[in-house]
Order: sequence, then structure tokens, then C-alpha cells
Amino acid sequence: MTEYKLDLMNDAIAEIPFLIFGSPLIEQAEIDEVVACMESAWLGTGPRVAQFENDFAAYQSLQPSQVAAVNSCTAALHVSMVAAGLEPGAEVITTPMTFCASVNAIIHAGLTPVLADVDPATQNIDPAAIEAAITPRTRAILPVHFAGRPCEMNAIMAIAQKHGLTVIEDCAHAIETTYHGKKAGTFGDFGCFSFYATKNVVTGEGGMISGRDETHIARAKVLALHGMSKDAWHRFGDRGYKHYQVVEAGLKYNMMDLQAAIGIHELARVEQNWQRRETIWNRYMEAFADLPIGLPLPPGPDTRHAHHLFTIMVDEARCGISRDGFLDAMNTRRIGTGVHYLAVPEHPYYQQRFGWKPEQWPNAMRLGHRTVSLPLSPKLADGDVERVIGAVRSLLSKS
Repeated sequence: MTEYKLDLMNDAIAEIPFLIFGSPLIEQAEIDEVVACMESAWLGTGPRVAQFENDFAAYQSLQPSQVAAVNSCTAALHVSMVAAGLEPGAEVITTPMTFCASVNAIIHAGLTPVLADVDPATQNIDPAAIEAAITPRTRAILPVHFAGRPCEMNAIMAIAQKHGLTVIEDCAHAIETTYHGKKAGTFGDFGCFSFYATKNVVTGEGGMISGRDETHIARAKVLALHGMSKDAWHRFGDRGYKHYQVVEAGLKYNMMDLQAAIGIHELARVEQNWQRRETIWNRYMEAFADLPIGLPLPPGPDTRHAHHLFTIMVDEARCGISRDGFLDAMNTRRIGTGVHYLAVPEHPYYQQRFGWKPEQWPNAMRLGHRTVSLPLSPKLADGDVERVIGAVRSLLSKS
């Protein structure tokens, strides 16, 4: 092929719109609410955060006093561990198949992370591995509902009750998830949610803590805003100035009304958007059934999958292309992808600090070397979905 023809081909590819991985669906209601928030001049923690908390509590079948909005799921995890009163250095068992924030929050809370391997089929933490990892220093379990599939919470809660452990659920992928009729985040002592730009409910950055014990949530709210007894809305409201007192050395983790202005309307459409995600998920499952790749398990009996991520497994021996080669080829076709996740012990910081080696958690290591997340968003039009399918099939159906 001549250089001229290659240039023409490259120019044609460059004109194809890039399909952003995890692009959120933002509608006019969110835009209008943000504008109204700016015009009100109340940008920080105020009435819209309170409304978002109330709406979220209702969606989770909780009381408003059982939730606290914060500025990220990482903040939610950190504050939950502090509010739980876990002693410094105590061990917290979590999964190696997660974003670094799950482990970093444990470290920032002055605790010690301990990894328990995942079930290779569900990619969720294996209850048997949790049991095997328990020591006299274990004080908590931090399960992550990976991709929106619920962990085996009956088994995990039985282990926690047997050993007297706190359970803090990482529900960053799992707003819509249920397990045996009960919402994710309502099994343990705390549930921690994410509203990051790629999540199923979006505020740009943002998070929420839920909890069984209202006193723990009340403390979490204080911790999340400098340890002050009153937030800005209550100090500067139209009922006159209210003095505050600092009752703990707190953090700066509060959510802003600007964020909640987006989240109020995102949450109102969460079921509608979930249905679109499910439609796309099912189309992918149908379209890829004959390819030499690993596909997600169907949702388990009496559970609801949040369909946050659609992950395939690309094994070079079966597919004729490496996982990273596949990522590059999709990018060349101007389709964004993700990796969820390279296992935590693959990262040099944790290797150096804890002496972890990926081989200690073989299931997570194997998954981390093969996993690819395909675009899955209610913003995707049918044509976008078919474009993803066509690209995947063109790369893998020749194997």
C-alpha cells in the first residue's frame, strides 16, 4: 500500500468520532439544576445536598439519618473506617481485584490491608479466602461488589458475625445491585457509593455513606467537614448565624450543592438508565457468544446485577492477540476501553511497602492480565453498540 493511500486511510479513521469509555448521559434537567444552583449563589454544602441525601436514602429504603454525602467513594471508605472506631494497625481484609482506592483508604485510616483472592468466575472476593486470611488482628472485611455483581453477602456476614468483624461494603459499582431481595450497602455496618463521572449515577466527583447505626453516620458527617458540629448551610442559613464547635480533628470531604444538583436528576433516572445498560449488556452477550473470549457470568439467582461494567477476558493463546494488543487495536478503531483491574499487588508501591507478590493471589493476577471493559453507558446509541460489536468481532472472530 502506498504512503498516499495510508495517509487517506488514517485521515478517514481520524474523522470517526472517538467513542469515550464510560461517557455519562447528562440531560437538560441536570444542566438547568446546575445553572439554578449557580444563580442561587449556594455552591457549597446546602439544600441540594440535603435533597440528594433524602432521595438516596429513599432509593435505598433507609432513613435520611442513615446516609451522608461526601466528595468521593474514597472519602466514604476512609470516613467509615474512622467512624467504626477500628484501632490503629488493625487488619482489614479486602479483594486484590479492585481500584487502588479501596486499599489506599485502609492505609489512610491507619489500618493494615490484607488481601483475599477472588472467585475466578464471579471476580468477587471468595468467602473461603476471607476465612483463611483472618488472624487475631483482623477487625473488618471490605468486600467490593465488582462490576455490579453482588458478593456472597450471606457467607460474608456469617464470617463477620462468627469473628465479631465490622463489614464495610464498597458499592462503587453497585447502586442498583440487590442480593436476595436486599440492596447492596445495607448488609454491613457501612455501604460506600461512588458518583464519579463513569458511574451509574453521576455527580462528576462524589460519594455517599450509608449505615445501620445512625450514630455512626452522625459522626461520619462531622468527620467529613473538619470535625465541625455544624455545616455551612446551618451556620449561614436564613435563621441567623449559628456558632460551630470543632469536636474532632476532621477531614474536608463534604459534597457541594453543585455536585448534588447533577446527582438529584441522575438518581431520578437511575432505573431508566439501568434498563438501557441491561439492553446493551444482553446485546453484547448475544453478539460475542461464539467468540474465543471469556464473558461475564449471567446474574446469580435472586440477585440484581447493576451492569456497571461489561468485562471480557482476552487470552492470547485462544484469541491470537494479547490483551494489551487488543486495547491498542480498539483505540486505533477510535473506541475507548478500560482495564478493571490490574490486580492491586501488581503495583510497585504495594510490593515495596507490604512485600506483596502477584503470584500470592493467582486468580486476581490471571484476571488482571486478561480483562478488558467495553463501553457500557445509557448514552450509547444502538449504532454505537453495533460499532463496538463490529470492532470486537473483526479482531477476534478470525482466531
